[in-house]
Amino acid sequence: MENQKKEIIQISVRNLVEFILRSGNLDNRRSFAADKEAMLKGSKIHRKIQKQMKASYWAEVPLGWDQEYDEFIIRVEGRADGIIEEDGETVIDEIKGVYMDLAYLEEPVSVHKAQAMCYAYMYGKPLKKEEIQVQMTYCQIETEEIRRFRDNFTLSYLEKWFEDLMAEYYKWAEFQYRRRIERRISMEGLEFPYPYREGQRELVTGVYHTIHKGRQLFIQAPTGIGKTMAAIFPTVRAVGEGYGDKIFYLTAKTITRTVAEEAFAILKGKGLSYKTLSITAKEKLCLCEETECNPEKCPYAKGHFDRVNDAVFDLLNSKDTFLREELLAQAEAYQVCPYEMCLDVSTWVDAIICDYNYAFDPKVHLKRFFGDSVRGDYLFLIDEAHNLVERGRKMYSATLCKEDFLELARIVKEVSGKLYWILKKCNKHLLEYKRECDNYEVLENIAGFSLQLMNLLGEMEHFLEQEHEEKVQKAVLEFSFEVRHFLNMYELTDENYVIYTHYGEQENFLITLFCVNPRKNLQECLNKGKATVFFSGTFLPLPYYRSLFSMREDDYAICASSPFPRGNLKLLVARDVSSKYTRRDAGEYEKMAEYILQMLLGKKGNYLVFFPSYRMMEDICDVLEEKLEKSNSRVQCLYQTPSMSEQEREEFLKQFQEEGEKTLAGFCVMGGIFSEGIDLAGKKLIGAAIVGTGLPQVGSEREILKEYYDRKGNMGFAYAYRYPGMNKVLQAAGRVIRTKTDRGIVLLLDERFLQRSYQELFPVEWQGYDVCTVSQVGEKIGRFWNT
Repeated sequence: MENQKKEIIQISVRNLVEFILRSGNLDNRRSFAADKEAMLKGSKIHRKIQKQMKASYWAEVPLGWDQEYDEFIIRVEGRADGIIEEDGETVIDEIKGVYMDLAYLEEPVSVHKAQAMCYAYMYGKPLKKEEIQVQMTYCQIETEEIRRFRDNFTLSYLEKWFEDLMAEYYKWAEFQYRRRIERRISMEGLEFPYPYREGQRELVTGVYHTIHKGRQLFIQAPTGIGKTMAAIFPTVRAVGEGYGDKIFYLTAKTITRTVAEEAFAILKGKGLSYKTLSITAKEKLCLCEETECNPEKCPYAKGHFDRVNDAVFDLLNSKDTFLREELLAQAEAYQVCPYEMCLDVSTWVDAIICDYNYAFDPKVHLKRFFGDSVRGDYLFLIDEAHNLVERGRKMYSATLCKEDFLELARIVKEVSGKLYWILKKCNKHLLEYKRECDNYEVLENIAGFSLQLMNLLGEMEHFLEQEHEEKVQKAVLEFSFEVRHFLNMYELTDENYVIYTHYGEQENFLITLFCVNPRKNLQECLNKGKATVFFSGTFLPLPYYRSLFSMREDDYAICASSPFPRGNLKLLVARDVSSKYTRRDAGEYEKMAEYILQMLLGKKGNYLVFFPSYRMMEDICDVLEEKLEKSNSRVQCLYQTPSMSEQEREEFLKQFQEEGEKTLAGFCVMGGIFSEGIDLAGKKLIGAAIVGTGLPQVGSEREILKEYYDRKGNMGFAYAYRYPGMNKVLQAAGRVIRTKTDRGIVLLLDERFLQRSYQELFPVEWQGYDVCTVSQVGEKIGRFWNT
């Protein structure tokens, strides 16, 4: 009974040995060596080998061990691949599926053997086995060749070895134990840090209830209601009451990450003890000029694993907030890779703020949390979740380019005849597809091509086990990443995918696995945690987003109304202009330029104008500039350009000051970097004009989406074009009113906004909009500013 009262610190056998026993260099030159066995094919190999064994072979045996200390218990758990009891001997079998040529494997990988030794002790100690054998079974996934290594251990040796291992882990378990107590105590009197705004208490209650029930919640709430704090505060309280353990605050953009960091900082200022980590992209954390993670190029990679645990432990005990600057300083001090150290820190913190990719993207997700068979009491807060539609599709899609096969064949021709030959066979398959493709061609079956890709991947892995010229080695390695991702996504293809061939922008020939609906893949990730809150200012229509994110039927939804006075926004819909391709001419541009001019002349201040494309922005602005010149207006014009650097974006936004000497007009592209996520409160922005309905450009991908949803009985045009377009419109319009005291103008310049299909997507705060023509707009704007 006394044991049950003690805090239990759980860790898997694999995580324990990989964490405590790792050593040596960080080296990424050998493809995906670290996670090959975690692939689906590795699991299949396990099952195949297990079925071939005798009746004396017990497969997948769950084992556990409680190591008791004064304050807590460390519970080590795992599953032995096989246990053999035969002729008085006991053998623990550990199976690893690998892609490497087994001829290069002279002895077992140390951490693999350590896993098996843990299982040997955990199984042998209760049964008082005097001796136990440990067998390492390596299987080459492509050829199914098997190589075994066997060692004999006494129980006394295993006991001493295991106790030494646990002694190394003790300080980490004690840190975790002390953290839980400190965190729990700090939450006892924690209150919401502000007076509740209208609708905010409902959000807080809804989030807490969702987490308590282990469900999923969709929140549609306009800007200014305080969504971030309304999501974080109840989630933190839920953790304090044992309804979850680790918070993942997932974002699409850097600016929303900053808002989350500030919310946690406010709660910490109120007494909350919480360790938070912001994960930054690897390139931004690298201390070298080039991101080359190998000991020959990077001093921080050499001996990284010998020093990183000390670096992490020291950092954890010195700070509560871990941002880029703190991580870089610590990595420099200990001479370790800052990015890899950052990932290790993530294991021990209470909340992680990061991009969607780190949870969902199979290429870069945090395998320690989201890998195969890994689960946890994670609580997901997904900010600006409307962005997850296209991001999710992209993460679970894959494309290969025909020309890349030919280029790699050229590179390896003189060094590997076999690899050259397989690359040419793959190219031949793609050539056959190309002959059948005019614009784009949907394929029903690519089994033959996928088989060739598997052969290619196996040969590339074999090639990479040998030493080659650096340029050749790097080319093969990078292409192996692409092929592996394609094959991994091919394993996922089902009714949510469309496979098609098409031509790229440079007329190169492509084959794409297009994840039309990512909800199954996203849901599988979310199911690794306990509860999820999706929130956005633009979740209309909600059934559309639910159909793309969730497989569950028991989701909650909250649609919060705006806390701002409706009269502070003047929404004008133009009835005499359109951005339709058939209407794009000089006459239409003349009217649109006049609308924009009247907005700029209505009151001195800062404005944004959003266009469907750079081309249309240029055409209309040419007309507008002539009008501004004729009217002698004091208007400063800023223009978004393609591929703006971070510094250029900051300079653009810095121009939007509260009280400028003249009117400022920023011209941008809808759906771009300035149409969401920026906060120009007060007089920093007093108006926006939105040209067009934001419909995506017609192309093969959009047409495939339309056809897919038409076949499903949904509104194909709405799913492929109208809903994504209106989301851009709503985001752009949402830049204007940010606080209760803000007043501003929004012009919707397209007569299609008056159609019922678009008006059904208007948020509640857009009710009472005004319809106008180009001859009326100036008078209506003037009347608004004069009241």
